Amino acid sequence: MNAARWGAAAVLAAAIMLAGVAPRAALSRTVAFRTDDGVTVAATFYEATRRPAPAVILLHMLTRSRDDWQLFASRLADAGIHALAIDFRGHGASSAAVPGPDGQPDLSRLVLDVQAARAFLVSRADLVRVSDIGVAGASIGANAAILEAADDPAIKSLALLSPGLNYRSLRTDAAMRQYGARPALLVAGTNDPYALRSVKALGVLGGGLRETKTLDNAGHGTTMLKGDLDLGRALVDWFERTLL
Repeated sequence: MNAARWGAAAVLAAAIMLAGVAPRAALSRTVAFRTDDGVTVAATFYEATRRPAPAVILLHMLTRSRDDWQLFASRLADAGIHALAIDFRGHGASSAAVPGPDGQPDLSRLVLDVQAARAFLVSRADLVRVSDIGVAGASIGANAAILEAADDPAIKSLALLSPGLNYRSLRTDAAMRQYGARPALLVAGTNDPYALRSVKALGVLGGGLRETKTLDNAGHGTTMLKGDLDLGRALVDWFERTLL
């Protein structure tokens, strides 16, 4: 770019800043799909501008919703990666969970929600590069991510915020071994001792690329995105490296 064009571009950028014009927000739309056991899962699909593009499924913590991922999902889309943030069954706008024999929700069935999300992405090959799908999960969402990815070779990369070796009966050690050589990023806060121990144990299982991050007093699960402002950038970088 010559000096005149560079100067014109700088003037235009300054005018936009002075006018208070915000950068374009990622396009998003509400979608829904059915699981194999008949639950309707509500989700938000954040669209990257490229077609087709890799995609990441986003899984929230227990008692929370897909809204916890909103800012990060937009950052992923801005980086050229679609994001699909779902409400687990019995959460947000999704239909009620199927009770287990004791009348309580059977949390092992959360994996079916992740499977349905992956099937939705695969059905949109016009938008999604179906060979490049990742999952990011927080707390029980991290455990559900590991359990789904272990049996699903379509999942290429994981980012796990505060995973547990055995959280609410969702054990992850055998699943991480089965996940094998595919890459996984594991993150925990220093004030979350169980997640720290779990990250240390899971980070040596399965071989392949394993990266761990320990964040000072950052909290648990998606709360770490607020407790450490660099975490969102690190997660985007992770999926850029392992999916693009």
